[in-house]
Amino acid sequence: MGVLLPWANVAVEEELPQLGEPGVVFHYARLVPASRTTAVDDSFWHGLRAAATGAVDSMRHLPLDATVLACTSAGFTGGPELPPGVITAFDALTTTLHQRHVASVALATPYPEQVAQTEAEALAAHGIEVTGNASLGLDDGYPHITTAQILTLCDGLPPAALAEADALVLSCTGWRTLTAAAALQARLRIPVISSNLALALALATHTHSPAPGAAP
Repeated sequence: MGVLLPWANVAVEEELPQLGEPGVVFHYARLVPASRTTAVDDSFWHGLRAAATGAVDSMRHLPLDATVLACTSAGFTGGPELPPGVITAFDALTTTLHQRHVASVALATPYPEQVAQTEAEALAAHGIEVTGNASLGLDDGYPHITTAQILTLCDGLPPAALAEADALVLSCTGWRTLTAAAALQARLRIPVISSNLALALALATHTHSPAPGAAP
């Protein structure tokens, strides 16, 4: 599998191998936006998408079954066309939710509030209702977010939003969510789907292997 990474992202390389099927090999290429920035904004997202063509070319000799752009927000904020066949983490997320018949979600993100709202609108455009959302309001520094911060963020979601949701989504590939997702799922008794889990599930469909298990 080819994985196009934002250049400051470290969480994907840590989490995907833990979520992927045995025998699946992930080949990484880092995307450097022309702005050489790491904070999420149009120049960052559009720069990642523009850099994807060269990154795909760098892996042209590898026998890849699929290639993903491992950035969720770059999938719902527009920008240059991606090379043919490349799917984004946002594509993987919506596909996973549809495959699991999830019609409504509570949404938690590290993003600035406006970006989180844009994602909620993008999910709604894909037929997925967002019952409530909470964001850390950060435009950078996602690798430094702790499990405790994620748990506290989700504790701030309105109880009614969680009661109405079929699942909780931890959106963004750049924060580490494995420990928090397990704790939240045990606490809330609803599926918790992270962007990196959605990537692993999407990639598993291209190997014709059973999808990696998300707890029911």
